[in-house]
Amino acid sequence: MDGAIHRAAGPTLMQECRKIGGCPTGSAVATSAGNLPARYIFHAVGPIYQDRGNEPELLRGAYQRCFELAEQYQIQSIAFPSISTGAYGYPLHLAAPIALQTAIEHLQQPTSLQQVHFVLFDQRTLQAYQKALQKLTSDH
Repeated sequence: MDGAIHRAAGPTLMQECRKIGGCPTGSAVATSAGNLPARYIFHAVGPIYQDRGNEPELLRGAYQRCFELAEQYQIQSIAFPSISTGAYGYPLHLAAPIALQTAIEHLQQPTSLQQVHFVLFDQRTLQAYQKALQKLTSDH
């Protein structure tokens, strides 16, 4: 996903990323969107899943930091992939509820956001998010 974003955004994005340097796990930083039809890209760093116990907090932190940036920049719409569930190996059935619960909690507060999208890679990921959302909404 990261490579596709960089290819579509063009060389400006890579230049900005080099200026920023790194970003700690469980956080996010903002850059311009380069050639993409958006104003900003939030570069969230989710955890590599190793079942050490702190992964849920780190994953939640990456989403929360994106929401903080959205408020800082007065964003009305934000789109997320399923952070950490690809190459970082975070199990979908554990990651989806964290992502969705964090979004729900943010949207229950005063916010500039009007839309939160989850752009999911495949049918399996979509089904995991649908199942998690159904469980979260039926529990309330």
